[in-house]
Amino acid sequence: MVFQKLFKNYRNELLATLTATQSIFMVIMCSSWSSPALPKLLSADSPIPITADQGSWIVACQPVGAIFGPVFSSLAMDRIGRKWTLLSTAIPVLIGWALIAVGSSVGYLYVARFLFGFSYGAAYPVIPIYLGEMASDAVRGAYGTMITVMAKKAIMAMYTIGPFLEFRDLAWVSMISPVVFVLGFIWMPETPYYLIGKKQYKLAKKSLIWLRRSTEVSDELAAITSSVERSDLEKTSFSELFNPIYRNNMRVVIILLFNMQFTGILVVHSYAQIIFEKISASLTAEEMSIVLGTVQLIAVVFPVFLVDRMGRRPLLLVSAAGTTLGLLVCTIYFAVTGSDYHGSLGWIAFMSLLFYIVSYGVGIATVPFAILTEIFPKNIRAYACSSLAVLSSVSFLGIVKLFQMALDDMGAYLPFAVFTLCGAIGWVLIYFYIPETKGMSLDEVQRIVAGASMKL
Repeated sequence: MVFQKLFKNYRNELLATLTATQSIFMVIMCSSWSSPALPKLLSADSPIPITADQGSWIVACQPVGAIFGPVFSSLAMDRIGRKWTLLSTAIPVLIGWALIAVGSSVGYLYVARFLFGFSYGAAYPVIPIYLGEMASDAVRGAYGTMITVMAKKAIMAMYTIGPFLEFRDLAWVSMISPVVFVLGFIWMPETPYYLIGKKQYKLAKKSLIWLRRSTEVSDELAAITSSVERSDLEKTSFSELFNPIYRNNMRVVIILLFNMQFTGILVVHSYAQIIFEKISASLTAEEMSIVLGTVQLIAVVFPVFLVDRMGRRPLLLVSAAGTTLGLLVCTIYFAVTGSDYHGSLGWIAFMSLLFYIVSYGVGIATVPFAILTEIFPKNIRAYACSSLAVLSSVSFLGIVKLFQMALDDMGAYLPFAVFTLCGAIGWVLIYFYIPETKGMSLDEVQRIVAGASMKL
């Protein structure tokens, strides 16, 4: 009954959320492609023979492209709108899959991965803004977590079909995701905040009426107009991010970025099958990847229902603690067994990796996007989300290259030990610096963060 009422009240918002976050499914299919693709490229019957170093650069080309994507989106989303900026990210993805499907040398793969990274970097800053500006206060957090649900759904899809399709067939099949995104999202409205900012008041009212499924939107429209007008009186530039009044906002997002990136999740996704090949277990690396994808999809569904009930902070703290514990067990396993272990204890490492994935999924993977949808005022929202995406891409590039070097020269225990230490540091930072924001309007959230007032 409760779900029927929620669906009735928020049906159009949910439809906009599902179609918009299909863009995340699209770019994460691209990102996770390396896990099933690298073993095929490194095999004796490779369709495009490569070396291990070239394989690491195939992975690394994506974060290089992702450095430039946010620059495009920060310029585009305040000019052509959130909707059309997001739709444009499908073009590089389609070109990239075509290059993989027909390419005959590693250069094609480098370019394809760069294009994938560009779309990845362009989409991620826009989607939290689109969701935050179109959502009702009561369910904004749940919509934000859908970003990660779609990401994990894409990973599971790639891990499930990737190992069993031919290399080039996988590229053709993967082209379906950008087509589905464009055909679905093109019918959705632009956000009321953007339209009011462009003085398109009639379209803003029409958008809000459709989203809320009600003609009684005058009060909310007036509140949005007031908020936009206040933001328009403030300076709008990249340099404003360094204004002391936004110090707390930036501190929050940097802490969230630290927890998301430096606990190693993107490395695990990119090298899943290669990591699993180092674990002695009854399952094959391909089978373990499928289990991993399924488990993490299930894990990230829970925050959709909990983030606006339990709150952001409790989920983040539980998630960071579990993530650290899972990484610690993996570190001990790899340190004790080495690279040539063929005993019966591999299940310990596999189960600890699953525990790590579940723990990461219930908080760190999802809650930051709920916070990012609400933490910045309109005048710097685009610059802030784009800057975060650039920082994320640069850190991913460094982590990927260092991981491959450490894996080859020292073994898996070293990078996992570093991830464990970062997880512990991240928990402390969350405890002291991340405020609770559930159930608040965008203006309330920004006032609380600016005043460093925390609900502990």
